[in-house]
Amino acid sequence: MDDAMKCPACNSEHAYQDRGLWVCPECAHEWSVEAAAAAEASPEPGVRDINGNLLVDGDSVIVIKDLKVKGSSSVVKGGTKVRNIRLTEATDGHNIACKIDGIGAMNLKSEFVKKA
Repeated sequence: MDDAMKCPACNSEHAYQDRGLWVCPECAHEWSVEAAAAAEASPEPGVRDINGNLLVDGDSVIVIKDLKVKGSSSVVKGGTKVRNIRLTEATDGHNIACKIDGIGAMNLKSEFVKKA
């Protein structure tokens, strides 16, 4: 059986085509063969926010949930706008360096922000 007909999520062989999509009846996963091939062929490198938007140095982001500040009793409230971010190559996942009013310099993970 062709790999395009196997479900990429659960590897089921019972997938069927419905219009332009393939559907897996076992796990309800839907995919497009063309979109999956295009995504594998040219993944755009870079840091992305929670919605998949590409972030660059100097962007403004909004924190999406309350974040505790390590070593302090302070909290960065959800909805806080952070201006002029810098992207860093961090091994611990904190790939955004910024300065937050009232708290100071800190690092954030891109999975907790959205582009403003």
